[in-house]
Amino acid sequence: MFKLTSLNLNGIRSAATKGVEAWIAKTKPDCICVQEVKAQAADVSGRFEELAGLKGHFHFAEKKGYSGVAVYTRHEPSDVIIGYGSSEFDAEGRYVELRFDTPGAKRSIISCYFPSGSSGEERQQAKFRFLDEFDPHLAKLKKKRDFILCGDVNIAHQQIDLKNWRSNQKNSGFLPEERAWMTRLLNETGMVDVYRQLQPTATDTAYTWWSNRGQAYANNVGWRLDYHLATPALAALARSEHIYKTEKFSDHAPITVEYELKL
Repeated sequence: MFKLTSLNLNGIRSAATKGVEAWIAKTKPDCICVQEVKAQAADVSGRFEELAGLKGHFHFAEKKGYSGVAVYTRHEPSDVIIGYGSSEFDAEGRYVELRFDTPGAKRSIISCYFPSGSSGEERQQAKFRFLDEFDPHLAKLKKKRDFILCGDVNIAHQQIDLKNWRSNQKNSGFLPEERAWMTRLLNETGMVDVYRQLQPTATDTAYTWWSNRGQAYANNVGWRLDYHLATPALAALARSEHIYKTEKFSDHAPITVEYELKL
């Protein structure tokens, strides 16, 4: 079995102080895709290049203390792709793709951090621009290889994906345009929401993010923002999922899926 985890760290140094490395050592994923590293190469060097024996491959943001993604893996990739070719968003450190190609198969593991639009209209418009250019990138990639994209998508797709859907219909993350984008990705591009494939009706147990305001975490007023999005051939190999909430490493919970897959 291939054990793949996705986790928005909300700062790798912060998550490290909360025990994330010990948890990785205990749970032994084959790969862990992380988002919001919030560090530069100099901060990672000598400390976070590896986590629990997994080697990290990074896409750092140009802006200090902002964004950044990585894939930590125990398998050596055949190629590492940093960024997806965006003149606007590659500077923000949002995409790293590890390719594991063999004569019989072309497969990728991707860690991606979608923009948030919650800080205001300017960033919401940036989020829409990202979605507009990322959709054709995924469609093009899907024609060439199988892949699993793990990441903080910053979109709750359906009403069952957040606690208070009625009051959030005009808020970033649950806007009609964002939800329609996700529907198109699944229906037209043919990607699979792996968690929903395994847990089609889960509600309160599906959340992966909680606001730091009020008692959102204590009351489980959450959102499902973290996804495994896979091409159909790899999605068909998913056997189990787990969202870990016993410990809190950031404002997101890690989501792990086991695939009947060998890289």
